[in-house]
Amino acid sequence: MVFRLALLQCDTPNPAVLKEYGDYLDIFIRFFNSSLPDPNAKFVIDGFDVVNRQEYPSSDTEYHAVILTEADASAYADAPWISRLISYIKSIAETKPQVKIIAICFGHQVVARAFGGECVPNNGIWELGTTDVELTEKGKEIFGVPTIRIQQLHRDHVPSLPPKFILLGSSSVTPVQVMALPCENDPSQLHILCFQGHPELLPDMVNKMIDLREKSGIMSGDIAKDGRARAAKPDDSTGAIGRAIWRVFGLN
Repeated sequence: MVFRLALLQCDTPNPAVLKEYGDYLDIFIRFFNSSLPDPNAKFVIDGFDVVNRQEYPSSDTEYHAVILTEADASAYADAPWISRLISYIKSIAETKPQVKIIAICFGHQVVARAFGGECVPNNGIWELGTTDVELTEKGKEIFGVPTIRIQQLHRDHVPSLPPKFILLGSSSVTPVQVMALPCENDPSQLHILCFQGHPELLPDMVNKMIDLREKSGIMSGDIAKDGRARAAKPDDSTGAIGRAIWRVFGLN
């Protein structure tokens, strides 16, 4: 069996990240390879530029999952491409419930909007680097641990759960760090899994993204320094988090 994944690329990494690590398609290929629980399993990822080219998967192609990447854009903006992305997520969730949805950071916030929730600024508070996320009882069941450590890079957030979603984890800064929507026909399985954090990013990628924000003046030197120190700490991205995502796809 070959797992076929559709990556909705909501942005292009900054030049420093792009030069060393490639675009988000390259970054997610590395992440899924690194977290693959079965070395004999095969997967294919098709990338779609939903911003500039307005590309989306063909209705004739069957995917096991759709993945939404991060973006520098604000998910609460009324940009036409964001509105179309929200509509697409609502449509595929309703018409193809067998297709899993995984959403990261901006993608997490877009999913919240698509299902009746909201995304708002978090009072200007940055959450950066490796962060402990305390899991709910359901979260512990999904990830197999009481706490997950995940890279962060955001100051917008989802303040409360959209209807029908369940909370899997929270941090001291962000109450909805990880959320999920169970499958209607089998609530023990997940249809949608969303992270405010970044399992796909390596510490050096986070540092390069922090560097750009510090140079642009939207992040102070002290906050940037603290973020870089946190990014160097170990995380569970290709461990408990990656394995949980693969289980959502159906691979144990």
